[in-house]
Amino acid sequence: MLPDIRDEHALRAAFRWDVPECYNIGVAVCDAWAEREPDRIALLNVSDTGGVEPVSYGALKAQSNRLANLLVSSGITRGERVAILLPQSREVAESHIAIYKMGAIALPLAVLFGIDALSYRLEDAGVTALITNAAGLAKLRAAPGGMPRFKVLLSIDGADEEALGYEQALAEHSTEFTPLDTTPDDPALMIYTSGTTGQPKGALHGHRVLPGHLPGFQLVHEFFPQKDDLLWTPADWAWAGGLLNGLLPSLTLGVPVVARKFEKFDAHEAWRLISDLQIKNIFIPPTALRMLRTVPDPRNTYDIKLRTIASAGEALGAETLLWAQNELGLTINEAYGQTECNLVIGSSGLLGVTKPGFIGKAVPGHEVAIIREDGTLCLPGEIGQIAVLRPDPVMFLGYWNREKATHEKFIADWMTTGDQGVQDEDGYIRFIGRDDDVITSSSYRIGPVEIEDCLIRHPAVALAAAVGKPDPLRTEIVKAFIVLRPSFTATEALKIDIRDFVKDRLSAHEYPREMEFVDSLPMTTTGKIIRRELRARG
Repeated sequence: MLPDIRDEHALRAAFRWDVPECYNIGVAVCDAWAEREPDRIALLNVSDTGGVEPVSYGALKAQSNRLANLLVSSGITRGERVAILLPQSREVAESHIAIYKMGAIALPLAVLFGIDALSYRLEDAGVTALITNAAGLAKLRAAPGGMPRFKVLLSIDGADEEALGYEQALAEHSTEFTPLDTTPDDPALMIYTSGTTGQPKGALHGHRVLPGHLPGFQLVHEFFPQKDDLLWTPADWAWAGGLLNGLLPSLTLGVPVVARKFEKFDAHEAWRLISDLQIKNIFIPPTALRMLRTVPDPRNTYDIKLRTIASAGEALGAETLLWAQNELGLTINEAYGQTECNLVIGSSGLLGVTKPGFIGKAVPGHEVAIIREDGTLCLPGEIGQIAVLRPDPVMFLGYWNREKATHEKFIADWMTTGDQGVQDEDGYIRFIGRDDDVITSSSYRIGPVEIEDCLIRHPAVALAAAVGKPDPLRTEIVKAFIVLRPSFTATEALKIDIRDFVKDRLSAHEYPREMEFVDSLPMTTTGKIIRRELRARG
Protein backbone atom coordinates (compact mmCIF):
# COMPACT_ATOMS: atom_id res chain seq x y z
CA MET A 1 0.00 0.00 0.00
CA LEU A 2 1.01 3.61 -0.48
CA PRO A 3 2.26 5.43 2.62
CA ASP A 4 0.21 8.56 3.27
CA ILE A 5 2.87 10.98 2.04
CA ARG A 6 1.59 13.86 -0.09
CA ASP A 7 4.92 14.66 -1.72
CA GLU A 8 5.73 12.66 -4.85
CA HIS A 9 9.48 12.36 -4.35
CA ALA A 10 9.20 11.51 -0.65
CA LEU A 11 6.49 8.97 -1.46
CA ARG A 12 8.65 7.20 -4.03
CA ALA A 13 11.60 7.13 -1.66
CA ALA A 14 9.49 5.62 1.13
CA PHE A 15 7.60 2.98 -0.85
CA ARG A 16 8.53 -0.69 -0.37
CA TRP A 17 6.72 -3.84 -1.44
CA ASP A 18 5.51 -5.97 1.46
CA VAL A 19 3.75 -9.02 0.00
CA PRO A 20 3.37 -11.73 2.67
CA GLU A 21 4.70 -15.25 2.07
CA CYS A 22 1.16 -16.58 2.53
CA TYR A 23 -1.48 -14.59 0.66
CA ASN A 24 -4.96 -15.46 -0.58
CA ILE A 25 -7.12 -13.00 -2.51
CA GLY A 26 -10.35 -14.40 -1.07
CA VAL A 27 -9.15 -13.87 2.48
CA ALA A 28 -7.82 -10.38 1.70
CA VAL A 29 -10.98 -9.08 0.05
CA CYS A 30 -13.48 -10.71 2.40
CA ASP A 31 -12.53 -12.87 5.38
CA ALA A 32 -10.00 -10.43 6.86
CA TRP A 33 -12.75 -7.80 7.18
CA ALA A 34 -15.52 -10.27 8.09
CA GLU A 35 -13.58 -11.49 11.11
CA ARG A 36 -13.11 -7.93 12.43
CA GLU A 37 -16.30 -6.20 11.29
CA PRO A 38 -18.84 -8.71 9.96
CA ASP A 39 -21.55 -6.04 9.57
CA ARG A 40 -19.34 -3.71 7.54
CA ILE A 41 -20.90 -3.08 4.11
CA ALA A 42 -18.98 -4.60 1.20
CA LEU A 43 -21.44 -4.18 -1.69
CA LEU A 44 -24.47 -2.11 -2.61
CA ASN A 45 -26.32 -4.43 -4.97
CA VAL A 46 -28.61 -2.31 -7.17
CA SER A 47 -31.50 -4.04 -8.92
CA ASP A 48 -32.90 -3.20 -12.35
CA THR A 49 -35.72 -1.31 -10.65
CA GLY A 50 -33.31 0.76 -8.54
CA GLY A 51 -33.67 -1.10 -5.25
CA VAL A 52 -30.49 -1.19 -3.17
CA GLU A 53 -29.46 -4.30 -1.22
CA PRO A 54 -26.54 -3.75 1.20
CA VAL A 55 -24.31 -6.83 1.44
CA SER A 56 -21.99 -7.14 4.43
CA TYR A 57 -18.55 -8.71 4.57
CA GLY A 58 -20.02 -11.29 6.95
CA ALA A 59 -22.70 -12.24 4.41
CA LEU A 60 -20.08 -12.45 1.64
CA LYS A 61 -17.97 -14.74 3.80
CA ALA A 62 -20.89 -17.05 4.61
CA GLN A 63 -22.06 -17.37 0.99
CA SER A 64 -18.56 -17.76 -0.44
CA ASN A 65 -17.85 -20.48 2.14
CA ARG A 66 -21.01 -22.32 1.10
CA LEU A 67 -19.93 -22.08 -2.53
CA ALA A 68 -16.39 -23.22 -1.75
CA ASN A 69 -17.79 -26.27 0.04
CA LEU A 70 -20.10 -27.00 -2.90
CA LEU A 71 -17.24 -26.82 -5.39
CA VAL A 72 -15.01 -29.07 -3.31
CA SER A 73 -17.81 -31.61 -2.78
CA SER A 74 -18.42 -31.61 -6.55
CA GLY A 75 -14.84 -32.73 -7.16
CA ILE A 76 -13.28 -29.37 -8.06
CA THR A 77 -9.67 -29.44 -6.90
CA ARG A 78 -6.86 -26.97 -6.50
CA GLY A 79 -5.78 -25.44 -9.82
CA GLU A 80 -8.94 -26.32 -11.77
CA ARG A 81 -10.58 -23.52 -13.75
CA VAL A 82 -13.97 -22.24 -12.65
CA ALA A 83 -15.67 -19.82 -15.05
CA ILE A 84 -17.97 -16.95 -14.08
CA LEU A 85 -20.35 -15.70 -16.78
CA LEU A 86 -22.47 -13.05 -15.06
CA PRO A 87 -23.09 -9.29 -15.09
CA GLN A 88 -22.17 -7.18 -12.05
CA SER A 89 -23.89 -8.72 -9.00
CA ARG A 90 -23.24 -10.02 -5.51
CA GLU A 91 -22.94 -13.53 -6.96
CA VAL A 92 -19.89 -12.48 -8.99
CA ALA A 93 -18.12 -11.30 -5.84
CA GLU A 94 -19.14 -14.44 -3.93
CA SER A 95 -17.90 -16.65 -6.75
CA HIS A 96 -14.48 -14.99 -7.01
CA ILE A 97 -13.96 -15.14 -3.25
CA ALA A 98 -14.97 -18.82 -3.05
CA ILE A 99 -12.76 -19.85 -5.97
CA TYR A 100 -9.70 -18.13 -4.49
CA LYS A 101 -10.27 -19.55 -1.01
CA MET A 102 -10.49 -23.15 -2.26
CA GLY A 103 -7.41 -22.80 -4.46
CA ALA A 104 -8.99 -23.00 -7.91
CA ILE A 105 -8.47 -20.52 -10.76
CA ALA A 106 -11.19 -17.97 -11.54
CA LEU A 107 -11.96 -17.41 -15.22
CA PRO A 108 -14.25 -14.37 -15.61
CA LEU A 109 -16.12 -14.24 -18.92
CA ALA A 110 -17.81 -11.13 -20.32
CA VAL A 111 -21.56 -11.29 -20.82
CA LEU A 112 -20.98 -9.58 -24.20
CA PHE A 113 -19.30 -12.72 -25.55
CA GLY A 114 -21.14 -14.72 -28.17
CA ILE A 115 -21.15 -18.46 -28.79
CA ASP A 116 -17.79 -18.77 -30.54
CA ALA A 117 -15.92 -16.56 -28.08
CA LEU A 118 -17.31 -18.44 -25.07
CA SER A 119 -16.78 -21.90 -26.54
CA TYR A 120 -13.16 -21.19 -27.40
CA ARG A 121 -12.29 -19.90 -23.92
CA LEU A 122 -14.10 -22.66 -22.07
CA GLU A 123 -12.36 -25.33 -24.14
CA ASP A 124 -8.92 -23.73 -24.18
CA ALA A 125 -8.93 -23.23 -20.41
CA GLY A 126 -10.32 -26.71 -19.69
CA VAL A 127 -13.08 -25.28 -17.51
CA THR A 128 -14.66 -27.82 -15.14
CA ALA A 129 -17.26 -25.63 -13.41
CA LEU A 130 -19.40 -22.70 -14.53
CA ILE A 131 -21.49 -20.15 -12.62
CA THR A 132 -23.89 -18.27 -14.88
CA ASN A 133 -27.54 -17.25 -15.41
CA ALA A 134 -30.37 -18.17 -17.77
CA ALA A 135 -28.97 -15.98 -20.56
CA GLY A 136 -25.57 -17.66 -20.28
CA LEU A 137 -27.14 -21.10 -20.38
CA ALA A 138 -29.13 -20.18 -23.49
CA LYS A 139 -25.97 -19.06 -25.30
CA LEU A 140 -24.09 -22.25 -24.47
CA ARG A 141 -26.98 -24.47 -25.51
CA ALA A 142 -26.91 -22.78 -28.91
CA ALA A 143 -23.25 -23.79 -29.45
CA PRO A 144 -22.67 -26.22 -32.36
CA GLY A 145 -21.67 -29.00 -29.95
CA GLY A 146 -24.34 -28.18 -27.39
CA MET A 147 -23.75 -27.53 -23.71
CA PRO A 148 -20.17 -28.38 -22.61
CA ARG A 149 -19.74 -30.95 -19.84
CA PHE A 150 -18.96 -29.59 -16.37
CA LYS A 151 -18.49 -31.18 -12.98
CA VAL A 152 -20.84 -28.54 -11.65
CA LEU A 153 -23.09 -26.03 -13.44
CA LEU A 154 -24.87 -23.34 -11.44
CA SER A 155 -27.46 -20.77 -12.50
CA ILE A 156 -28.39 -17.78 -10.33
CA ASP A 157 -31.81 -17.81 -12.07
CA GLY A 158 -32.70 -21.19 -10.59
CA ALA A 159 -32.42 -24.86 -11.50
CA ASP A 160 -33.31 -26.37 -14.86
CA GLU A 161 -32.74 -29.71 -16.57
CA GLU A 162 -28.94 -29.27 -16.57
CA ALA A 163 -28.05 -26.56 -14.05
CA LEU A 164 -28.39 -26.43 -10.29
CA GLY A 165 -30.07 -23.41 -8.78
CA TYR A 166 -27.34 -21.26 -7.19
CA GLU A 167 -29.18 -20.26 -4.00
CA GLN A 168 -30.81 -23.65 -3.49
CA ALA A 169 -27.55 -25.55 -3.97
CA LEU A 170 -25.59 -23.26 -1.65
CA ALA A 171 -28.20 -23.60 1.09
CA GLU A 172 -27.26 -27.28 1.48
CA HIS A 173 -23.66 -26.48 2.44
CA SER A 174 -21.92 -25.20 5.55
CA THR A 175 -20.98 -21.57 6.13
CA GLU A 176 -17.69 -22.78 7.63
CA PHE A 177 -14.68 -23.25 5.34
CA THR A 178 -10.94 -23.12 5.95
CA PRO A 179 -9.20 -21.28 3.10
CA LEU A 180 -6.16 -22.97 1.58
CA ASP A 181 -2.74 -21.62 2.42
CA THR A 182 -1.70 -20.13 -0.90
CA THR A 183 1.48 -18.30 -1.80
CA PRO A 184 1.57 -15.08 -3.83
CA ASP A 185 2.78 -17.05 -6.87
CA ASP A 186 0.05 -19.71 -6.75
CA PRO A 187 -2.32 -19.34 -9.75
CA ALA A 188 -5.55 -17.53 -8.89
CA LEU A 189 -7.01 -15.75 -11.90
CA MET A 190 -6.98 -16.00 -15.69
CA ILE A 191 -8.24 -13.37 -18.11
CA TYR A 192 -8.10 -13.83 -21.87
CA THR A 193 -6.44 -11.10 -23.87
CA SER A 194 -6.57 -10.63 -27.62
CA GLY A 195 -3.59 -10.10 -29.89
CA THR A 196 -2.90 -9.84 -33.58
CA THR A 197 -1.67 -13.37 -34.15
CA GLY A 198 -3.63 -16.49 -33.32
CA GLN A 199 -6.55 -16.89 -30.96
CA PRO A 200 -6.90 -15.02 -27.62
CA LYS A 201 -4.47 -16.11 -24.91
CA GLY A 202 -5.21 -16.71 -21.24
CA ALA A 203 -3.09 -14.42 -19.05
CA LEU A 204 -2.58 -16.38 -15.84
CA HIS A 205 -2.04 -14.41 -12.62
CA GLY A 206 -0.96 -15.40 -9.13
CA HIS A 207 -2.56 -14.21 -5.90
CA ARG A 208 0.06 -11.43 -5.84
CA VAL A 209 -1.76 -9.65 -8.67
CA LEU A 210 -4.05 -7.99 -6.11
CA PRO A 211 -1.41 -6.45 -3.81
CA GLY A 212 0.43 -5.53 -7.00
CA HIS A 213 -2.53 -3.37 -8.01
CA LEU A 214 -3.00 -1.54 -4.70
CA PRO A 215 -0.35 1.22 -5.12
CA GLY A 216 -1.65 2.22 -8.56
CA PHE A 217 -5.26 2.02 -7.40
CA GLN A 218 -4.54 4.25 -4.42
CA LEU A 219 -2.56 6.66 -6.58
CA VAL A 220 -5.27 7.31 -9.19
CA HIS A 221 -7.90 7.54 -6.44
CA GLU A 222 -5.76 9.94 -4.43
CA PHE A 223 -4.89 8.05 -1.25
CA PHE A 224 -7.94 5.81 -1.26
CA PRO A 225 -9.63 5.14 1.10
CA GLN A 226 -10.88 8.42 2.53
CA LYS A 227 -13.97 9.08 4.68
CA ASP A 228 -17.25 8.06 2.99
CA ASP A 229 -15.55 6.69 -0.12
CA LEU A 230 -17.87 4.55 -2.27
CA LEU A 231 -16.70 3.10 -5.58
CA TRP A 232 -18.50 2.32 -8.81
CA THR A 233 -17.33 1.28 -12.25
CA PRO A 234 -19.50 0.59 -15.29
CA ALA A 235 -16.73 -1.68 -16.60
CA ASP A 236 -17.66 -5.36 -16.67
CA TRP A 237 -16.07 -7.15 -13.71
CA ALA A 238 -14.97 -9.83 -16.19
CA TRP A 239 -12.37 -7.41 -17.61
CA ALA A 240 -9.10 -6.55 -15.89
CA GLY A 241 -10.22 -2.93 -15.55
CA GLY A 242 -13.49 -3.63 -13.77
CA LEU A 243 -12.12 -6.43 -11.60
CA LEU A 244 -8.59 -5.29 -10.75
CA ASN A 245 -9.01 -1.52 -11.07
CA GLY A 246 -12.33 -1.59 -9.23
CA LEU A 247 -13.95 -4.45 -7.34
CA LEU A 248 -11.09 -6.35 -5.70
CA PRO A 249 -8.87 -3.44 -4.56
CA SER A 250 -11.83 -1.56 -3.11
CA LEU A 251 -13.04 -4.58 -1.12
CA THR A 252 -9.49 -5.19 0.10
CA LEU A 253 -9.33 -1.66 1.46
CA GLY A 254 -12.71 -1.92 3.18
CA VAL A 255 -14.64 0.38 0.86
CA PRO A 256 -18.05 -0.73 -0.48
CA VAL A 257 -18.55 -1.21 -4.20
CA VAL A 258 -21.74 -0.49 -6.13
CA ALA A 259 -22.91 -3.42 -8.27
CA ARG A 260 -25.22 -2.18 -11.03
CA LYS A 261 -25.96 -4.07 -14.23
CA PHE A 262 -26.37 -1.86 -17.30
CA GLU A 263 -27.64 -3.56 -20.44
CA LYS A 264 -26.43 -0.50 -22.30
CA PHE A 265 -24.57 2.47 -20.82
CA ASP A 266 -26.87 5.47 -20.40
CA ALA A 267 -25.38 8.82 -19.37
CA HIS A 268 -28.47 10.06 -17.49
CA GLU A 269 -28.87 6.75 -15.65
CA ALA A 270 -25.18 6.84 -14.70
CA TRP A 271 -25.44 10.40 -13.33
CA ARG A 272 -28.61 9.43 -11.47
CA LEU A 273 -26.84 6.47 -9.87
CA ILE A 274 -23.86 8.63 -8.89
CA SER A 275 -26.24 11.19 -7.38
CA ASP A 276 -28.69 8.85 -5.63
CA LEU A 277 -26.00 6.76 -3.91
CA GLN A 278 -23.60 9.67 -3.34
CA ILE A 279 -20.82 7.76 -5.09
CA LYS A 280 -17.42 9.29 -4.38
CA ASN A 281 -15.08 7.33 -6.67
CA ILE A 282 -15.52 6.09 -10.21
CA PHE A 283 -13.32 4.11 -12.55
CA ILE A 284 -14.73 4.79 -15.98
CA PRO A 285 -13.43 4.24 -19.53
CA PRO A 286 -12.91 7.32 -21.74
CA THR A 287 -15.78 6.36 -24.07
CA ALA A 288 -18.22 6.39 -21.15
CA LEU A 289 -16.77 9.70 -19.98
CA ARG A 290 -17.41 11.16 -23.42
CA MET A 291 -21.00 9.97 -23.12
CA LEU A 292 -21.32 11.60 -19.69
CA ARG A 293 -20.20 14.83 -21.35
CA THR A 294 -23.35 14.84 -23.46
CA VAL A 295 -25.40 15.74 -20.37
CA PRO A 296 -25.23 19.55 -20.05
CA ASP A 297 -24.44 21.09 -16.65
CA PRO A 298 -24.69 17.82 -14.70
CA ARG A 299 -24.11 19.54 -11.34
CA ASN A 300 -27.24 21.64 -11.90
CA THR A 301 -29.34 18.53 -12.47
CA TYR A 302 -27.77 15.98 -10.14
CA ASP A 303 -26.32 16.06 -6.62
CA ILE A 304 -22.77 15.06 -7.49
CA LYS A 305 -20.29 14.47 -4.67
CA LEU A 306 -17.50 12.76 -6.62
CA ARG A 307 -14.04 12.87 -5.06
CA THR A 308 -12.01 10.99 -7.69
CA ILE A 309 -12.33 9.93 -11.32
CA ALA A 310 -9.91 7.37 -12.75
CA SER A 311 -9.86 6.30 -16.37
CA ALA A 312 -7.95 3.81 -18.52
CA GLY A 313 -8.15 1.69 -21.65
CA GLU A 314 -7.60 4.24 -24.39
CA ALA A 315 -6.43 7.81 -25.01
CA LEU A 316 -8.47 10.23 -22.93
CA GLY A 317 -8.06 13.43 -24.91
CA ALA A 318 -7.56 17.02 -23.78
CA GLU A 319 -11.22 18.00 -24.28
CA THR A 320 -12.47 15.42 -21.79
CA LEU A 321 -9.85 16.45 -19.23
CA LEU A 322 -10.85 20.09 -19.60
CA TRP A 323 -14.55 19.21 -19.35
CA ALA A 324 -14.03 17.43 -16.02
CA GLN A 325 -12.08 20.34 -14.61
CA ASN A 326 -14.65 22.91 -15.73
CA GLU A 327 -17.88 20.98 -15.15
CA LEU A 328 -16.97 18.82 -12.15
CA GLY A 329 -14.01 20.58 -10.57
CA LEU A 330 -12.00 17.36 -10.76
CA THR A 331 -8.88 16.14 -12.52
CA ILE A 332 -9.34 12.82 -14.29
CA ASN A 333 -6.44 10.60 -13.26
CA GLU A 334 -5.29 8.26 -16.01
CA ALA A 335 -3.99 4.72 -15.58
CA TYR A 336 -2.13 2.49 -18.00
CA GLY A 337 -1.41 -1.20 -18.17
CA GLN A 338 -2.31 -4.44 -19.90
CA THR A 339 -4.11 -7.58 -18.85
CA GLU A 340 -0.65 -9.15 -18.46
CA CYS A 341 0.71 -6.34 -16.28
CA ASN A 342 -1.90 -3.79 -15.30
CA LEU A 343 -1.90 -0.37 -13.61
CA VAL A 344 1.84 0.33 -13.78
CA ILE A 345 1.58 3.95 -14.96
CA GLY A 346 -0.69 6.57 -13.44
CA SER A 347 -1.36 10.19 -12.72
CA SER A 348 -2.61 12.00 -9.62
CA GLY A 349 -3.90 15.55 -9.52
CA LEU A 350 -3.53 15.64 -5.74
CA LEU A 351 0.18 14.87 -5.96
CA GLY A 352 0.68 17.14 -8.93
CA VAL A 353 1.64 14.13 -11.05
CA THR A 354 -0.24 15.24 -14.12
CA LYS A 355 0.85 16.71 -17.43
CA PRO A 356 -1.33 17.44 -20.48
CA GLY A 357 -0.68 14.94 -23.26
CA PHE A 358 1.00 12.40 -20.95
CA ILE A 359 -0.57 9.38 -19.24
CA GLY A 360 1.51 9.88 -16.10
CA LYS A 361 4.58 8.32 -14.50
CA ALA A 362 5.50 4.85 -13.33
CA VAL A 363 3.51 3.98 -10.22
CA PRO A 364 5.73 3.57 -7.11
CA GLY A 365 7.01 0.00 -6.98
CA HIS A 366 6.96 -0.54 -10.76
CA GLU A 367 9.88 0.06 -13.10
CA VAL A 368 8.62 1.19 -16.49
CA ALA A 369 10.81 2.37 -19.35
CA ILE A 370 10.84 3.08 -23.07
CA ILE A 371 13.12 0.55 -24.76
CA ARG A 372 14.57 -0.08 -28.20
CA GLU A 373 14.20 -3.34 -30.13
CA ASP A 374 17.42 -4.66 -28.57
CA GLY A 375 16.18 -3.96 -25.02
CA THR A 376 18.40 -0.93 -24.39
CA LEU A 377 16.84 2.15 -22.84
CA CYS A 378 15.72 5.01 -25.04
CA LEU A 379 16.90 8.53 -24.34
CA PRO A 380 14.39 11.14 -23.16
CA GLY A 381 12.30 12.19 -26.14
CA GLU A 382 13.19 9.05 -28.15
CA ILE A 383 10.24 6.94 -29.31
CA GLY A 384 10.36 3.28 -28.37
CA GLN A 385 8.25 0.53 -26.81
CA ILE A 386 6.70 0.85 -23.34
CA ALA A 387 8.06 -2.00 -21.20
CA VAL A 388 7.89 -3.19 -17.59
CA LEU A 389 10.79 -4.77 -15.70
CA ARG A 390 10.39 -8.13 -13.98
CA PRO A 391 9.98 -9.29 -11.28
CA ASP A 392 6.87 -7.29 -10.53
CA PRO A 393 3.94 -8.38 -8.30
CA VAL A 394 1.33 -7.31 -10.84
CA MET A 395 2.94 -9.18 -13.75
CA PHE A 396 1.33 -12.34 -15.12
CA LEU A 397 2.74 -15.81 -14.50
CA GLY A 398 2.52 -16.58 -18.21
CA TYR A 399 0.07 -17.41 -20.98
CA TRP A 400 -2.01 -20.52 -20.40
CA ASN A 401 -0.40 -23.40 -22.31
CA ARG A 402 1.55 -20.90 -24.45
CA GLU A 403 5.15 -21.17 -23.36
CA LYS A 404 6.51 -19.81 -26.65
CA ALA A 405 4.16 -16.80 -26.59
CA THR A 406 5.17 -16.10 -22.99
CA HIS A 407 8.85 -16.17 -23.92
CA GLU A 408 8.24 -13.84 -26.87
CA LYS A 409 6.54 -11.30 -24.60
CA PHE A 410 9.93 -10.46 -23.06
CA ILE A 411 13.17 -8.87 -24.20
CA ALA A 412 15.59 -9.98 -21.48
CA ASP A 413 13.77 -8.97 -18.27
CA TRP A 414 11.59 -6.35 -19.94
CA MET A 415 7.97 -7.33 -20.55
CA THR A 416 7.03 -5.64 -23.80
CA THR A 417 3.61 -4.08 -24.26
CA GLY A 418 3.49 -3.60 -28.03
CA ASP A 419 2.71 0.07 -27.37
CA GLN A 420 4.89 2.89 -28.58
CA GLY A 421 5.69 5.72 -26.20
CA VAL A 422 8.14 8.42 -25.27
CA GLN A 423 9.38 9.54 -21.86
CA ASP A 424 10.46 13.06 -20.99
CA GLU A 425 13.28 14.09 -18.63
CA ASP A 426 10.85 14.28 -15.68
CA GLY A 427 9.68 10.68 -16.12
CA TYR A 428 6.31 11.44 -17.72
CA ILE A 429 5.27 8.94 -20.39
CA ARG A 430 3.35 9.86 -23.52
CA PHE A 431 1.41 7.13 -25.32
CA ILE A 432 2.15 7.32 -29.06
CA GLY A 433 0.28 4.32 -30.43
CA ARG A 434 0.38 0.58 -30.89
CA ASP A 435 3.07 -1.17 -32.84
CA ASP A 436 0.68 -4.01 -33.63
CA ASP A 437 -2.80 -4.25 -35.04
CA VAL A 438 -4.87 -4.53 -31.89
CA ILE A 439 -8.01 -2.41 -32.16
CA THR A 440 -9.00 -0.28 -29.17
CA SER A 441 -12.75 0.38 -29.16
CA SER A 442 -14.63 1.74 -26.13
CA SER A 443 -11.70 0.64 -23.89
CA TYR A 444 -11.76 -2.94 -25.19
CA ARG A 445 -8.64 -4.31 -26.86
CA ILE A 446 -9.84 -6.38 -29.79
CA GLY A 447 -7.72 -8.82 -31.75
CA PRO A 448 -8.48 -8.79 -35.50
CA VAL A 449 -7.77 -12.50 -35.95
CA GLU A 450 -10.77 -13.56 -33.84
CA ILE A 451 -13.05 -11.27 -35.89
CA GLU A 452 -11.59 -12.45 -39.19
CA ASP A 453 -11.95 -16.09 -38.18
CA CYS A 454 -15.63 -15.46 -37.50
CA LEU A 455 -16.17 -13.47 -40.71
CA ILE A 456 -14.88 -16.23 -42.96
CA ARG A 457 -17.34 -18.66 -41.39
CA HIS A 458 -20.11 -16.74 -43.15
CA PRO A 459 -21.00 -18.56 -46.39
CA ALA A 460 -20.59 -15.39 -48.47
CA VAL A 461 -17.10 -14.46 -47.24
CA ALA A 462 -13.97 -15.71 -48.98
CA LEU A 463 -11.38 -13.47 -47.31
CA ALA A 464 -11.62 -10.84 -44.59
CA ALA A 465 -9.47 -8.35 -42.71
CA ALA A 466 -10.41 -6.28 -39.66
CA VAL A 467 -8.78 -2.98 -38.75
CA GLY A 468 -9.44 -0.07 -36.44
CA LYS A 469 -10.85 3.13 -37.93
CA PRO A 470 -10.58 6.35 -35.88
CA ASP A 471 -13.84 7.33 -34.20
CA PRO A 472 -14.46 10.42 -32.02
CA LEU A 473 -16.61 8.54 -29.48
CA ARG A 474 -15.12 5.04 -29.31
CA THR A 475 -11.48 5.90 -30.18
CA GLU A 476 -11.76 3.30 -32.95
CA ILE A 477 -14.48 1.24 -34.56
CA VAL A 478 -13.96 -2.13 -36.20
CA LYS A 479 -13.96 -1.89 -39.99
CA ALA A 480 -13.97 -5.03 -42.09
CA PHE A 481 -12.67 -5.40 -45.63
CA ILE A 482 -14.34 -8.38 -47.28
CA VAL A 483 -13.70 -10.39 -50.44
CA LEU A 484 -16.90 -12.20 -51.39
CA ARG A 485 -17.26 -15.67 -52.85
CA PRO A 486 -18.03 -15.64 -56.60
CA SER A 487 -21.68 -16.63 -56.20
CA PHE A 488 -22.54 -13.65 -53.95
CA THR A 489 -23.33 -10.05 -54.87
CA ALA A 490 -22.31 -7.05 -52.78
CA THR A 491 -25.45 -5.47 -51.30
CA GLU A 492 -26.38 -3.48 -48.20
CA ALA A 493 -28.59 -6.37 -47.09
CA LEU A 494 -25.60 -8.71 -47.22
CA LYS A 495 -23.55 -6.27 -45.11
CA ILE A 496 -26.25 -6.32 -42.44
CA ASP A 497 -26.42 -10.11 -42.53
CA ILE A 498 -22.63 -10.46 -42.12
CA ARG A 499 -22.58 -7.85 -39.36
CA ASP A 500 -25.29 -9.65 -37.39
CA PHE A 501 -23.56 -12.99 -37.97
CA VAL A 502 -20.42 -11.71 -36.20
CA LYS A 503 -22.35 -9.82 -33.50
CA ASP A 504 -24.24 -12.97 -32.50
CA ARG A 505 -21.12 -15.14 -32.38
CA LEU A 506 -18.52 -12.89 -30.80
CA SER A 507 -19.77 -9.87 -28.88
CA ALA A 508 -21.47 -6.53 -29.17
CA HIS A 509 -18.19 -4.62 -29.10
CA GLU A 510 -16.35 -6.75 -31.69
CA TYR A 511 -18.66 -6.78 -34.69
CA PRO A 512 -17.70 -4.56 -37.67
CA ARG A 513 -19.60 -1.28 -37.54
CA GLU A 514 -18.35 -0.50 -41.02
CA MET A 515 -17.79 -2.84 -43.97
CA GLU A 516 -16.26 -2.51 -47.41
CA PHE A 517 -16.41 -5.11 -50.14
CA VAL A 518 -13.13 -5.34 -52.08
CA ASP A 519 -11.80 -7.46 -54.94
CA SER A 520 -8.61 -8.43 -53.08
CA LEU A 521 -6.61 -7.79 -49.89
CA PRO A 522 -3.04 -6.48 -49.74
CA MET A 523 -0.77 -9.29 -48.59
CA THR A 524 2.90 -10.00 -47.98
CA THR A 525 4.68 -12.72 -49.91
CA THR A 526 4.14 -15.04 -46.94
CA GLY A 527 0.38 -14.54 -47.08
CA LYS A 528 -0.03 -12.09 -44.19
CA ILE A 529 -2.53 -9.28 -44.61
CA ILE A 530 -0.89 -5.85 -44.67
CA ARG A 531 -3.34 -4.12 -42.36
CA ARG A 532 -1.51 -0.80 -42.35
CA GLU A 533 -2.48 -0.35 -46.00
CA LEU A 534 -6.11 -0.99 -45.12
CA ARG A 535 -5.98 1.44 -42.22
CA ALA A 536 -4.59 4.08 -44.59
CA ARG A 537 -7.68 3.70 -46.80
CA GLY A 538 -9.86 4.85 -43.88
